[in-house]
Amino acid sequence: RERTMELEGTALACLQLQMSEVPAGIWEHQTKVLQNMVSAAAWVDKFKRFQMTKSKVIIIKTSFVFATAAVAEDLRGGIQSLRGGRQETLTELSFLAGLGHLSLEHGAKCGTQSPALVPSCPAALKTLSLPSADVKFVFKSHAAKSRYPKEKDINNNVETNRKIHGSEKDDAKLQGPSKKQMERPPMKTSAKASEGGENLPSNDIKVSNQISGCPRHVRIKNLENGSSFLDTLHLTAKEVINCRTKACQGSLMTPKGLVRGTRDGPVPQEDLLPQAIDFLKQYYNSFKEPKSKEYLGRLEAVTKEIESTGSYQLTRDELTFAAKQAWRNAPRCIGRIQWSNLQVFDARDCKTAKEMFERICCHIQYATNNGNIRSAITVFPQRTDGQHDFRVWNSQLIRYAGYQMPDGSVLGDPASVEFTQLCIELGWKPKYGRFDVLPLVLQANGQDPEIFELPPEIVLQVPMEHPKYEWFKELDLQWYALPAVAGMLLEVGGLEFTACPFNGWYMGTEIGVRDFCDTQRYNILKEVGRRMGLETNKLSSLWKDRAVVEINVAVLHSFQKQNVTIMDHHSASESFLKYMQGEYRARGGCPADWLWIVPPMSGSITPVFHQEMLNYVLTPFYYYQVDAWKTHVWHDETRRPRKKEIKFSILAKAVLFASSLMRGAVATRAKVTVIYATETGKSETLAHNLCSLFSCAFSTKILCMDEYNICDLEKETLLLVVTSTFGNGDSPGNGKTLKDSLLSLKLLRNKIRYAVFGLGSSMYPEFCAFAHAIDKKLTQLGASQLTPVGEGDELNGQEEAFHSWAVSAFKTACDIFNVRGRHSIQLPEIYTSEESWDPSSYRLVHDSQPMDLPKALASIHAKDVIPMKLKFRQNLQSLKSSRVTLLVKLHCESNQEVHYLPGEHIGVFPGNQAELVHGIIARVKDAPPADQTIRLETCIDGGYWTSHKKIPACTLLEALTYLLDITTPPSQQLLKKLSQLVTAEGDRQRLQVLCQSTEEYNKWKFYNSPNILEVLEEFPSAEVSTAFLLTQLPFLKPRYYSVSSSCDMTAREIHLTVAVVNYRTRDGEGPLHHGVCSTWLNTIELNETVPCFIRSANEFHLPEEPATPCILIGAGTGIAPFRSFWLQRLYDLEHRGLIAGDMTLVFGCRQPELDHIYREETEDMKRKGVLRDIYTAYSRLPGQEKVYVQDILQRQLEARVCEVVHGQQGHVFVCGDVRMARDVARALRALLARALRLSQQQADEYFQQLK
Repeated sequence: RERTMELEGTALACLQLQMSEVPAGIWEHQTKVLQNMVSAAAWVDKFKRFQMTKSKVIIIKTSFVFATAAVAEDLRGGIQSLRGGRQETLTELSFLAGLGHLSLEHGAKCGTQSPALVPSCPAALKTLSLPSADVKFVFKSHAAKSRYPKEKDINNNVETNRKIHGSEKDDAKLQGPSKKQMERPPMKTSAKASEGGENLPSNDIKVSNQISGCPRHVRIKNLENGSSFLDTLHLTAKEVINCRTKACQGSLMTPKGLVRGTRDGPVPQEDLLPQAIDFLKQYYNSFKEPKSKEYLGRLEAVTKEIESTGSYQLTRDELTFAAKQAWRNAPRCIGRIQWSNLQVFDARDCKTAKEMFERICCHIQYATNNGNIRSAITVFPQRTDGQHDFRVWNSQLIRYAGYQMPDGSVLGDPASVEFTQLCIELGWKPKYGRFDVLPLVLQANGQDPEIFELPPEIVLQVPMEHPKYEWFKELDLQWYALPAVAGMLLEVGGLEFTACPFNGWYMGTEIGVRDFCDTQRYNILKEVGRRMGLETNKLSSLWKDRAVVEINVAVLHSFQKQNVTIMDHHSASESFLKYMQGEYRARGGCPADWLWIVPPMSGSITPVFHQEMLNYVLTPFYYYQVDAWKTHVWHDETRRPRKKEIKFSILAKAVLFASSLMRGAVATRAKVTVIYATETGKSETLAHNLCSLFSCAFSTKILCMDEYNICDLEKETLLLVVTSTFGNGDSPGNGKTLKDSLLSLKLLRNKIRYAVFGLGSSMYPEFCAFAHAIDKKLTQLGASQLTPVGEGDELNGQEEAFHSWAVSAFKTACDIFNVRGRHSIQLPEIYTSEESWDPSSYRLVHDSQPMDLPKALASIHAKDVIPMKLKFRQNLQSLKSSRVTLLVKLHCESNQEVHYLPGEHIGVFPGNQAELVHGIIARVKDAPPADQTIRLETCIDGGYWTSHKKIPACTLLEALTYLLDITTPPSQQLLKKLSQLVTAEGDRQRLQVLCQSTEEYNKWKFYNSPNILEVLEEFPSAEVSTAFLLTQLPFLKPRYYSVSSSCDMTAREIHLTVAVVNYRTRDGEGPLHHGVCSTWLNTIELNETVPCFIRSANEFHLPEEPATPCILIGAGTGIAPFRSFWLQRLYDLEHRGLIAGDMTLVFGCRQPELDHIYREETEDMKRKGVLRDIYTAYSRLPGQEKVYVQDILQRQLEARVCEVVHGQQGHVFVCGDVRMARDVARALRALLARALRLSQQQADEYFQQLK
């Protein structure tokens, strides 16, 4: 029974076997395989779908290795005869069916293949002694290279020495590309003998060496630059899509060829096996080095698994490769350049919908990454018989609800109306807002779906604003940061994964054009055009184009302001063309759907518009699916959503009634607004904690003060304020706008309730001053105080004070607003649970990327960090002095802008002392090598490990030196966690006393003022780990210094005046402690990097009118900002010709020969007319009474002060330590009272107005 079989080139793998390394047992097994293959009866039994007829050419989409020990010997003999009898060992047999010819390569000794070898392959085959069977093999020979076109293309895939699409192998482990042999389409060739008419041996194997034609390629042109590609990859396409003979269906949204439906049973084995083999070929071809043995073993294992079970399972590496390759093959995605970076989460062990939900939450948290979006996919169990599918019913993991209102309008996203109604019918409680996040509807193992509400804290949303139009905020728009497609099907190797949510990140036009401007979506285009003042009734005014551009500007601006990943459509277009060019070089093609790739705005000014594209389907592939609720077979019929049989009028009334009930229920919750102002982030953290507490019973929202609209104050029901105080009772930088707006108000028409909590340090006289100022002003405006002002002292149980105040305020609010069930409300864990250290939740992993310190600090502290270089350092005090005051000059060598005003502050990020750092590391039980970069990971529910958000990848040495605070005494909470790590009972008992008794803790802290090293020395049995230190130690805060230079006079430089701090603890008898930043600046080498940022001073600036007189009062380093004043006045005088008002300096120090800093410079300023007068108070002159700056004011400058302040409306600046500033303020108040004849109360009010 003769059968002609043609081996299809595009479906066969190149398998290489090193015969000397293959055990004999393998050869025996292969002999049996070969015998089965050449038996027609066996073929019919194994592949039922093949019909053995003379008129048909049988295409076998599989690959096998034919090899036995006897065959090897015969081949060896044939090679020897071809090579003239040379006795050389055949070391490698390569069956290169992908090229359509049999290639016998010589071993490493020969190095190159004999030119006569390939044409003589038929002769070599004479030596093959196969079992007696009438089987004919038709092998295709090389195509004539002379038939290739002469012109070159951009991908150079038609050059003489290159194969037609030198496909690069994509390593399954992404280790880089390597060359791969060309695949050809099947071509019919003659089954007769070669040109010489040579008769074949009795086994009837016939080989044709007829020259075949060139591969069928399609030329793809770029009409903009004239370049072109030759696409041959489409020859391997697996599906026929979109187009018919007489009609192109390329513009259909979901053509049938891209949609997979349900199945009534498993995939037949005869269909599954060829697809599995084809995928395995792809996978093993992706490696740089051949893995023939592994391939053969895996091929055999999959075949047996399919024969025994009817299906097979992918390995984790195969699944990873498949998911990435499917994204690479997705013709409608413009962002595929990131395909190799896809993070694959294997969730095939899931059994229930709850487990699915947990994995999806982990996916969302990983992908969101605090705004730094990472592409990821989670793959759930594969389809089996079609009756036990896993499905995510949502089209996206995060999407907004759409509510059909009785009048026919839609509240929310119109695209979600049907699914929103389904969720409501399944038991979800709608909120009836414009941007309500829909719940997840998950189906596991074919069971009925379950609903899960996404935790709000894992859904990152971006409020929309425009950099130019303030009114854009009034549109109250927002969008979620993570675009995660949830309803598609991953097909790979005949397997179907029906639940595989995946995400990339947004291109701006997806939101700005499609989501916001499509008429069937939020449709805001006309409203924006109207607010812009455009002629929206006249199409020729191009108002739509102008409005859509501004909407997209707002989207990009908003995402970038919140540090959320997004890409504009121009960058995305250029990125895709770069990707496309690389794909043509790598594998001779790139499937692309032009209609989807070209962005929805800008048209021909994007480069992809001019690029021809070829659209086809490769495998693996992501297919659309029929909506799950349309095909699901319900187990519990009572849960099945009812069909729409009610008349619309009745339905409309029902919806109206339901919505009114819901709105009434929501309306019963009182609204609470939490606002905060912060410098270090502490107030923001506490404000979020407060918001989570009040959300248990109230409708809450939280805003930073600089985002709050003061016009909304009268609309508030309950306003909660959390703020710190900066400087001399000032607001933090992001609270200044609200402070000014609030102080300008005269009356509130509606009486609101409020509560204020302040953070500060009791070492300063203006402790929590800004919080008390807000409280006082709100009271003056007629607002009602909910509870007394809370104070959190940085030196004394700040967090405990906040928790106590927050719970008290919450309970009071519940009583006042008569919250139902208020006595049974469960408070958040942070207010109830005992915090403890769980080491199993953290682990350390190696990281190859070194830390960029300025970038890390900028991310941690949310500051614009400028890496400055230390260029100059001088001790301003005499060598006889026991103290040190430095003039530090920093220079910026980067391209960052350095702009500041005289009087502003410079924040410096210092480093801790090396002795402290190394001492702590010596006591860490698992300290990694000093130069090893580590990354801290935390375990999320479900077993997934993700990078810890607190600290970037760095060495432990870097973390303890630059990122973590190791000098501040530990808090009671930290001591409590440390008590878990001690092994000695005495240490544990002492730590428990310290963390439970505030009185004992304060005594211990203020007497010892211990740093972390001293704490570990005091409790030597503590076994601290690296993870403990990285997670529990607070961040090292920046130190602030007044700028001592003029930006105009010394461009790109910052000068600082720094007093080096040293002190002893334990009433002067303890160990010597050093100021962190001052000591660091005094010890680092020149040209070392000093990370800085500029903080604007609210009020401490030179007068806007240069003629305004000034009095400058400072002691010690309090002179620092005044140096910037006189240098700026000098610059204005010499370069701008400005004659400024009188400037008088009052300076205090100890002795003229010890610490009279800047003495020569100030005298020079007086000679040049910048300073009018200089008065100096010496407090340590031998044999004389102590004189301070306040004494100079009262004895010598009373008339001058009154004239400047009261007569000329001049400015008085005071800078120095807390005690000096308090004494100067008293002196000024007293002399003004005497001069102006004011009572004590009048003087206080007058003095407060001056401030």
